[in-house]
Amino acid sequence: MKFPNPENPETLSPLRRKRPSKAAGGWPAIRQAVRHILREMGPARGWKVLQEVNQQDGFDCPGCAWPDPDGHRSKLGEYCENGAKAVAEEATTKRVDPAFFARHSVAEMATWTDFEIGKKGRITHPMILRPGETHYQPISWEWAFDTIATTLKGLESPDEAIFYTSGRTSNEAAFLYQLLVRKFGTNNLPDCSNMCHESSGVGLSRTVGIGKGSVTLEDLYEAEVILVVGQNPGTNHPRMLSALQRCKRNGGKIVTVNPLPEAGLMKFKHPQKVGDMLGKGTALTDHFLQVRVNGDIALAKALMKYLLEAEAERPGEVLDGDFMREKTEGFDMLAANLGTYPWEQLVEESGIPLAQIQEVGALLAQHKKIIICWAMGLTQHKNGVENIQEMVNLLLMKGAIGKPGAGTCPVRGHSNVQGDRTMGIWEKPKEAFLDRLKAHFGFEPPRKHGYNTVEAIQAMHAGKASVFFAMGGNFLSAAPDTLYTAEALRNCALTVQVSTKLNRSHLVHGETALILPCLGRTEADEQASGPQFVSVENSMGKVHQSRGTLAPASEHLKSEPEIVGRLGRYLGDDQDGISWQAMIDDYDQIRLAIEACIPGFERYNERVRQPDGFYLPNGAREGRFNTPDGKAHFTLNALPDNTLAEGNLVMITVRSHDQYNTTIYGLNDRYRGLFGERRVVLMNQADMEKKGLKAEEPVDLTSHFSGEKRTARNFRAIPYDIPAGCVATYFPEANVLVPVRSIARGSHTPSSKFVEVSIEKAEG
Repeated sequence: MKFPNPENPETLSPLRRKRPSKAAGGWPAIRQAVRHILREMGPARGWKVLQEVNQQDGFDCPGCAWPDPDGHRSKLGEYCENGAKAVAEEATTKRVDPAFFARHSVAEMATWTDFEIGKKGRITHPMILRPGETHYQPISWEWAFDTIATTLKGLESPDEAIFYTSGRTSNEAAFLYQLLVRKFGTNNLPDCSNMCHESSGVGLSRTVGIGKGSVTLEDLYEAEVILVVGQNPGTNHPRMLSALQRCKRNGGKIVTVNPLPEAGLMKFKHPQKVGDMLGKGTALTDHFLQVRVNGDIALAKALMKYLLEAEAERPGEVLDGDFMREKTEGFDMLAANLGTYPWEQLVEESGIPLAQIQEVGALLAQHKKIIICWAMGLTQHKNGVENIQEMVNLLLMKGAIGKPGAGTCPVRGHSNVQGDRTMGIWEKPKEAFLDRLKAHFGFEPPRKHGYNTVEAIQAMHAGKASVFFAMGGNFLSAAPDTLYTAEALRNCALTVQVSTKLNRSHLVHGETALILPCLGRTEADEQASGPQFVSVENSMGKVHQSRGTLAPASEHLKSEPEIVGRLGRYLGDDQDGISWQAMIDDYDQIRLAIEACIPGFERYNERVRQPDGFYLPNGAREGRFNTPDGKAHFTLNALPDNTLAEGNLVMITVRSHDQYNTTIYGLNDRYRGLFGERRVVLMNQADMEKKGLKAEEPVDLTSHFSGEKRTARNFRAIPYDIPAGCVATYFPEANVLVPVRSIARGSHTPSSKFVEVSIEKAEG
């Protein structure tokens, strides 16, 4: 089948442009949230659901992993505009049933845009696409499980199967899933972390001994300085803005480091505060450093160089010498290395004027409670791990880890992506974890490392893997190198998608394709022992429960734990040794197994029932560094080589305000002033003039990597406030340009934030 036309359309939709917004939140956010709720659910259903989002006795928002406040929760609503959109998408009254699939062939649906596909509604029945057929057809759950189990048992090696996980999966489902996969005999457990914050995990583990952030929500309130680096919380984590606002009102300062001046970091109007709504709101950013793409290491070195010079002038007043002597290694090495970089080089590579560097350096010199927050703007580079390590260097110089109001804050994406990793969703499991699985369940788990996401794509493409099973997510749209990934999926004998809604990955499939519909977060989960709840881990390491109350979208839906447990029974036998049915019937039994296998979950069933849940142990938060020598480590990180061929530009992929991950809520990016069309490329005005381009003129983009070229056609060139030599495009439309082999050293994260491209006027 030819690749879907929307990836390279012949025509573009009409585009309307306005001035980019100068503030986030406010009345526009309320209007958009209400509009989506009414359109998808209606007023009565919508009001009921919104009263339960992120409440202590409600369900966890299916959007981002931003933490909820301890104790008090706002009864006006503990959610943001995009959280309301995420809930509306899941709790929609629209249905994709067998009659829908009978009306629409796979070939027809493949011509729809991702937005059109996602708006069709909830899938109601398990469906199968058999070899050579044009339409999905309903199938019983028994036949579905039998088809999967028969195919898996027929493989020559368990390593020919790949089991992917999205960040939506609960702790209980994730633990059962990794147990199923390892009992089957492989560690092929790639997940969405591989594509986003894997660089954070690697960099933090190497330097401070834990691959998670060290701060809590209360630390942000108490911080004196917060650096927000390579992150757009106004769109991706809107509730973070209220935390930044509280920090500001407590006297804190905020430094924003980003190639784009995002509205959510410039000013915030809290939708629940009348004064904000009627007034001007809160100006969040005190210093905006418009860094060049991948100029973050140069900027960090410049700030550290400033601090070293200030310490030389005022010994003992700028750096935390006691902390560094007692708890770190490698400072002298770092200090000597920083001395080799001329100021001129750091200014040029970062793109930040010296005066601005000095202003921010002086701010850091005066304070000790410093937090650095970041997201994919740092992680999705070839030097993504080094980016994180350099942020840690800066914090260690100030002794700003392991104390209130200070520390590392990688802001995770999907609502339980961090919990999935804690539960063992990882292709490189630690030996101690495997030993505990063996002791508790009585089988020998595989020890050989499995495929990460990029390796899984390459294995399928090369014919080394023939079964792809996805626990949630939209793998094709999320992955890099779209055409290559599509070819890889089509090489499979069987692809299985556990899903709530229709997405592109159902339409680019293996020889046989299955869709297994599951319950969403908003829906009640009844099992043999009665109503069940699940648990998740937020971005700051707190575990808490989530309990849906809506009637399921269909009587044919199953929960993710039940789907995994049922498949475990089909793959096993009476001597399996794992009580799959008992864990399906009562999720407390799953949590008892988690308690036995994962440190930090003592008295899990008791503590998760507390209104606020509980925090997992975190050595870096407590000032203990679980490295081999027990100390935090300074590292040497070279400036990246950002050299481009003459006339080429560096492209970053970003999200619009009307999407979350691969889910497209609408075609507007209100904060950037773009409406009606997503195929746009944001360009510096001077770059447009050099290429003779007019505003909104159609262009073709070609990426260049190791002699390979990939082309995406028909994007509109938009003049925008972005550094010269840099352009921005929307994910996932531009993923076709991201080479599958362009990955971060040490983490294998695709370098979606640094893609070398050439831009030409569109053909024809």
